[in-house]
Amino acid sequence: MTMDYRVLLYYKYTTIEEPEEFRRQHLGFCKDLGLKGRILVSEEGMNGTVSGTIEATQKYMDAMHADERFSDMIFKIDPAEGHAFKKMFVRYRPEIVSLNLEDDVDPNETTGKYLDPKEFREALLDENTVVIDARNDYEYDLGHFRGAVRPEIKNFRELPEWIRENKEKFMDKKVVTYCTGGIRCEKFSGWLLKEGFEDVAQLHGGIHTYGTDPEVQGELWDGKMYVFDERISVPINRKEHVVIGKDWFDGTPCERYVNCGDPKCNRQILTSPENEHKYLRGCSHECRVSPENRYVKQHHLSREEVAERLAVIGEEMPQTV
Repeated sequence: MTMDYRVLLYYKYTTIEEPEEFRRQHLGFCKDLGLKGRILVSEEGMNGTVSGTIEATQKYMDAMHADERFSDMIFKIDPAEGHAFKKMFVRYRPEIVSLNLEDDVDPNETTGKYLDPKEFREALLDENTVVIDARNDYEYDLGHFRGAVRPEIKNFRELPEWIRENKEKFMDKKVVTYCTGGIRCEKFSGWLLKEGFEDVAQLHGGIHTYGTDPEVQGELWDGKMYVFDERISVPINRKEHVVIGKDWFDGTPCERYVNCGDPKCNRQILTSPENEHKYLRGCSHECRVSPENRYVKQHHLSREEVAERLAVIGEEMPQTV
C-alpha cells in the first residue's frame, strides 16, 4: 500500500483582517497546489482539513508557517492513499467553531490548562476527575474515551446549555474535556472557566494527537474516531481495538456510518450493508416511506417493491404516499 498523499488537520486562533479577501486568495492558493478539503475563515482565525500529495501538503505548510499569523500553527498529519475530499472549499464563517455565545470566548485570553497525552491518560484514571466529550452525539457513539461523559446534544453549540442544566453535577469536580483536534475545547474550556468552574483542563491537540503519541498509543480509547472527510473514521487505540458502535436497527457491533435516506432527516446512523438494504436506509418508518428517500430513488424501487420491503419488517405502505 503506497501512501503518496497526506491529510492535514489544523487550526489557529489569530486575527485575520478582511477575512473575505483572505478567503478568496487562499482558495486560489489551495487550488494551485492541487489540494482538496474544507477550510473555515473568520476574523478570529482559521480551521481546516485538506488533503494532497506529500509535496503539495509540504508546500502548503511551509507557506503557512512563513506567514507570521500562522508561524506556530500545528499541523496534525495522517498518511493517505489518495485525496480524502472531492473538492476544495474555503468559506467565511462568523466563528471558526460555533458556540453562539452572547459573550464570546477568546482562547488566546481564556482557555483551560493543556494536558499532554500522558497527563490526559492519568486524568482518565483519576476517579475524582470528570471527563466530558465536547463532540456531537454521533461522534461519541462511534468512539470515545472510557468513562467519558456523553452530553445529550446534537451539535456543539448546544453544549453550554446542557452544562448549565447539569452544572451541579460537575461544579465541584476537576473537569477535563476533549475533542477531535482540540479546536472546540479551546473555546469550551474557556467558557467553563467564565461560568465559574475553577479546575478545567483540555487534551492538547485533541484525540488525534493522543492516538499518534508513541508512548500512550491511544490507550483507553474504544471504537474509532469520527473524521469529517471521505474516510469517515480512523483508528486511535494502537494497543487494542474495541468496537463500541451499535447498528441502529439491531444493536449488533457496527462501525459503518451512512446518512438517513430522507434528505429532510439526514441523520447519521451506524448500520451494516444488509440492514441498510433491508430498511431502505431510513432511520424511521417516516423516513423509509418518504417520497424523497434517496435509497429508493438510487435503486429505482417501485411502490410495490418498497411495500414488499416494508412487509418484511412488519410495516405497511401508507395509502397517501
